[in-house]
Amino acid sequence: MDIRFTDCAVRFGERVALHPLTLTLNEKRIGIIGLNGSGKTTFARLINGLVKPSSGGVTVNGLDTIKDDRAVLSEAGFIFQNPHNQLIMPIVAEDIAFGLKNRGLSREEVDRRMQAALSRFGIEHLARRRVHELSGGETQLVAMASVVVTDPKILILDEPTNQLDLKNRRRVAAAIDDLPEDTVVITHDLGLVENVERLLLFHEGRLAFDGNPQDAIRRYHEIAGC
Repeated sequence: MDIRFTDCAVRFGERVALHPLTLTLNEKRIGIIGLNGSGKTTFARLINGLVKPSSGGVTVNGLDTIKDDRAVLSEAGFIFQNPHNQLIMPIVAEDIAFGLKNRGLSREEVDRRMQAALSRFGIEHLARRRVHELSGGETQLVAMASVVVTDPKILILDEPTNQLDLKNRRRVAAAIDDLPEDTVVITHDLGLVENVERLLLFHEGRLAFDGNPQDAIRRYHEIAGC
């Protein structure tokens, strides 16, 4: 992973969502925390070009998120806070295969890679299920499979355990721990990031802490007043 922010800022009208920031990310496991509206999701969406800098710039493995936007989307996959927002097809297997079908692959190769993605997350039994019938944990795993099947080098997960019960939270957390890809996890679930290599804390659109998880979480509690 080589993600570089250079004097990068984001404004939405008169509101500054992210103040100018310069830093480099090259660890394999990175977490992002902060209160609601702190700028953490804006920061994460800059990585794969879902949000464009208002000033400054961002590069991902040498690719500029504005000039090389299509390549960046392939380099860094994003799993949304509500995974239903990215599941397009009605059947699980069809949805996982969807991202491969415009790549000129043979039907056999699409099926092989789709089956491998299902197997990787232990959800082969869901292949013929309708997306709207899935539990929250199943939906999150299907969303992850639909992204990793296209072989991104970096995965960005936005609140992956949000609104999951304990059983499904543990299942999704274990799947994240097993990911071979470089990962960036945005979360309020502090247990999910307590062992990452680097934890970023955002507050009021600024990077308030950048370092080890224990110190970042301690600082987060101070800001949150709890």
